[in-house]
Amino acid sequence: MPTSTFLSNAKVLIGTSSAATTDITDQVSSVVLTQSVDALEKTAMGDTARKFTAGLGTSSCTITVYASYASNESYAVLQPLVGAAAVYVKVNPTSAVDSATNPGFEISSSFLAQLPVINSNIGELATFDIELQGGDFTIDTSS
Repeated sequence: MPTSTFLSNAKVLIGTSSAATTDITDQVSSVVLTQSVDALEKTAMGDTARKFTAGLGTSSCTITVYASYASNESYAVLQPLVGAAAVYVKVNPTSAVDSATNPGFEISSSFLAQLPVINSNIGELATFDIELQGGDFTIDTSS
């Protein structure tokens, strides 16, 4: 049984490095950051079940962003990152400083292959999903 309650209000930073980020929290409606590794089979003759070991990391981050074309808003911030050699993203559970109870989940050197430029439905706020692929996953608990 859970011993604490987590109300989702994540802080999202994105840029080319940890020193060059933009806080896009107010333009994000959802974010999913996933740490994963490739499963490499190591089953040997005589084993009675398949066995695996960790391979390369394949972390990803999917962000749903409200579409805005004003300067310093979602499109202006994200468009230069498409195809960039290295994209950095950091997601914290809350807007508080990094700590053991509010870790900063980071992916550096990730890749943004595409940016939907418009996704419009009548009577709805326009959003688009971006997906950052690959990169180095780390957890920051220091303030």
